[in-house]
Amino acid sequence: MRQTRRAYLAAAAGALTLGTAGCLGGSGGGAVDSLDCDVPQRETIDSLPAPAIGPDDAAVVVDGWEDFACPHCATFSLDVLPKIQSTYVDEGIVQYRHHDLPIPVDEWLSWKGASGARQVQTEADDETFFEFAHTLYENQSRFRQGDAEEKLSTLQTFANDAGLDGCSIAAAASRERYRPLLEAERSDAVDERGFRGTPTVLVDGQQVNATWDAIESAIENAR
Repeated sequence: MRQTRRAYLAAAAGALTLGTAGCLGGSGGGAVDSLDCDVPQRETIDSLPAPAIGPDDAAVVVDGWEDFACPHCATFSLDVLPKIQSTYVDEGIVQYRHHDLPIPVDEWLSWKGASGARQVQTEADDETFFEFAHTLYENQSRFRQGDAEEKLSTLQTFANDAGLDGCSIAAAASRERYRPLLEAERSDAVDERGFRGTPTVLVDGQQVNATWDAIESAIENAR
């Protein structure tokens, strides 16, 4: 899955009207556990490395905590992260690591969308995870519409269009296969680190505003 596939997926993106603050809470729809797919029940996952792009020996590490339903996380992922990637990650200067922090802003997308994305990581690789996450953010407004079954069908379609096993990704989302992992990441972020909103960004362990100017300045100071 490469840049051309991201461009293909972007064609289905809905329009977003986004702010620059942080997401602090909200509510959302329910869940479904019936799919027109033959996917056996699988064990839940409570541990998985943070998806990362960039070399392990990068001079600077940038960590971001995000909620897939948070519009401010969409701003960060769609506008800021690509600049970090093209300016620093692709040059081998920065490694960027994604962490889930389901507040939740929306019960369905915050938990189930994240589970589906983590299944993408498991079945493909970290790069594919980030490209699929990009697609979820592009279509965030679509996941705010319709019932849980319609949302699941949309997720399945995006996975199929990306050359992935749509039934497997949808099943992981519907059954919240990664709920233990997501709850552990949320507990670490909120209870251990004291984070209260998303996106939260650290540059070499120091929290900075989730804006390009602030992150660029922090990276330049740290490298």
